[in-house]
Amino acid sequence: MEINQIISSPIFVAFFIGLFSSLHCVSMCGSIIGTLSFSLKPEIRNNKSKMLTFIFSYNFGRIFSYMLAGLIIGLIESVLTFPLGEEHGHRALEIISALIITGAGFYIAGWFPSFAYIEKTGSHFWKTIEPYGRKLIPVASLKQAFLFGMVWGWIPCGLVYTALALAATSGDITISTLTMLAFGLGTLPAVMGTGMVSTFITRLSSLQVTKQIIGMLLVFVAIISV
Repeated sequence: MEINQIISSPIFVAFFIGLFSSLHCVSMCGSIIGTLSFSLKPEIRNNKSKMLTFIFSYNFGRIFSYMLAGLIIGLIESVLTFPLGEEHGHRALEIISALIITGAGFYIAGWFPSFAYIEKTGSHFWKTIEPYGRKLIPVASLKQAFLFGMVWGWIPCGLVYTALALAATSGDITISTLTMLAFGLGTLPAVMGTGMVSTFITRLSSLQVTKQIIGMLLVFVAIISV
């Protein structure tokens, strides 16, 4: 497989978006992890291995929701592109996805703050399910941590929607699901990071030059993808 085919693969691009968008979203992810952590019993909070197990369960639930969203978007894509024909419909979605990824790149770089308005598209659904997440606090079991993650996986986020737009271009329900799995795995270093790692990521994310480099890399990937 040629390098441009690898770079333009939805799964690769989604992992890349997840990996570097986590620099932008580390504060929000950190606050959710904090909510989960402080809701745990002291004997769990004071035991690092148990604590990591709960955090992992939360993230597994969060990524599971991403995969479910990828499955749904794959089904929707197959219906929407049917009237246009597989080739033309898929190409149209590729172009739309590239534009959204470009917008996300400019957004991370700090040049397109209006991109944040895309998050409003999921606000109504979020208001419906968010109370269920609050009912799971305090988290007392791994099952609750998983369900807590599943709920919070649907929090409105423009970069998650960017990954979903990319998943819609895969032309295959399985690939669209795996694309969102790759995105979720890409966010893990920042969300799961503790101690020195999370401090490093936080400092790195505060540098404007870092945001600009990541933003332009996303734009480059968007260009390659089409």
